[in-house]
Order: sequence, then C-alpha cells, then structure tokens
Amino acid sequence: MALFDWNALDKRLQLLNIFERDLVERFVRSSGKGGQNVNKVSTCVILTHSPSGLTVRCEEERSQARNRFLARQRLADRLEALERSRVAQERSAAERRRRQKRRRSKGAKERMLKNKHHRAAIKKNRIVRYQEDV
Repeated sequence: MALFDWNALDKRLQLLNIFERDLVERFVRSSGKGGQNVNKVSTCVILTHSPSGLTVRCEEERSQARNRFLARQRLADRLEALERSRVAQERSAAERRRRQKRRRSKGAKERMLKNKHHRAAIKKNRIVRYQEDV
C-alpha cells in the first residue's frame, strides 16, 4: 500500500465491514512538536467505531488529513487483530475438546490403573487399621 492510498484503505475497510456511517470522528488539538500549527489547529483525530466500541487516537502528523488516514488504518489493524485472536481462541477451544475426547494410549491407561490400584490399597490399609483399633 502506498504511503497514503485512500482507495486501498477503503477496500480494506470494506473487507472488514467498517463503514463510514459507523465511524464517529472528533478533532482536538494535538500535543508535542509542531509549533504554532499544533497550538492553533485541531489536528488530532479521535475515531470511534460504534458497533465494536473501539476508539483510536492519532496525532502523529501535523496534518489533519494524514491523521484521519492513519486513524482509519490503526482501527483496521486493531479490528483485524481482534478477529485473529477470536479465531485463535475458537481453534484452541476446539483442539482442547478434541484432546479431551480422544482415548488414552495403552501406556497412559496402564499408569492410571496402576495409580488407582495403589490408592485403593492405601485406603484399604487405613480401614483395616481403624477396625483393629476399635
């Protein structure tokens, strides 16, 4: 994507189902470098995506137009990251269910049964000692 390619950004936003009607855009004064321009002009862009509730603040550039572009780009990045994490969580949950349902290996089953028999023997000895004391 070119440095400030609005057409490519619009296509990316459409793929993510982000529409201009869902965006609430506010302009406030920036802070930091920029001198008189920063002090007099509201170049900082605060962009809120209403359906998701995500808010992005961009005050990197001295130009309001560039900050508008960068804010939309950041919003798209964040929504993509959220989607990727949601998909990863679903995939890991499905994998966890699959692992829980599969059968134990022969060795694992033998170890489990050996441990159970050992525990049963310990409990049995407790009962025998208790009955002798009574």
